[in-house]
Amino acid sequence: MAVEKTWNVVDLLKTTTDFFEEKGIDEARLSAELLLGHVLKMRRLDLYLNHEQPVSGKELEAFRECCRQRLQGRPVQYIAGEAFFYGNRFMVDERVLIPRPETELVLEHALERFGVALPGIEIPSILDIGTGSGCIAITMARMLPSAKVTAVDVSEGALQVAQENARALGVAEKIRFVQADMFDASFPDAVGGPFDLVISNPPYIPETEWAGLQEEVRRYEPKLALVAPGGFECYDAIVNHARRLLRTGGLLCFELHADAAEGVRSLVEPFFGSIEVMQDYARLDRALSCVKS
Repeated sequence: MAVEKTWNVVDLLKTTTDFFEEKGIDEARLSAELLLGHVLKMRRLDLYLNHEQPVSGKELEAFRECCRQRLQGRPVQYIAGEAFFYGNRFMVDERVLIPRPETELVLEHALERFGVALPGIEIPSILDIGTGSGCIAITMARMLPSAKVTAVDVSEGALQVAQENARALGVAEKIRFVQADMFDASFPDAVGGPFDLVISNPPYIPETEWAGLQEEVRRYEPKLALVAPGGFECYDAIVNHARRLLRTGGLLCFELHADAAEGVRSLVEPFFGSIEVMQDYARLDRALSCVKS
């Protein structure tokens, strides 16, 4: 009877990376690291600090199942059930978008401008529209301990994920979760206010771009959270709500489609001042913020 090879961490990582590369998996090494780290309950750094550690038969089978799912195109974050945003672990599944590093830059931009536009507010009031996994609202609640945060989403499933993340990260009592549709006339009454900051990473991918997205995005991530028919419908709705929901001097901040800055600027210019556009590390327009006159 053949005896199955005993694997250690470093050999398993190298073999899996090579296999993923051969099969055309994006970010093959990172995928292997994240999946093995998930199975072994280790950070990526710990995998290399413990590179000679043997992998048990049970762990190997769990890792192989993760790899099978990755080969089918399922994103690593959904396989592992987690993604990291601003250094914190967020539970994610197909009910919510996977948090992106670019959104961290949007959050930083909002916080920087908020501190300048509205200095000295003891209890800031923040509204996160389209909260998804809750990554923006929860991070805001953790970084601004005195803040009152309202997180709204049209999806009941997304709100369930966000609430679980808020509990896990110790801010459930600081955030009010609301299910509401931004295209419904009752939206302002549902969310309350007034607010000092309205922030949103809304659906902004035009329907015409959907077919060109990565297959794993189209197959697994919720289209509801990604696509607006023409790309600007959600921006337009939120601008109109923010005119009523924001205090005078309050800040509105959006994450942008890379080609949307001028279009969003035209929506806010009649009602808001001090418009700023922030670029990401790839020099793409990533966030737009403005102040209610």
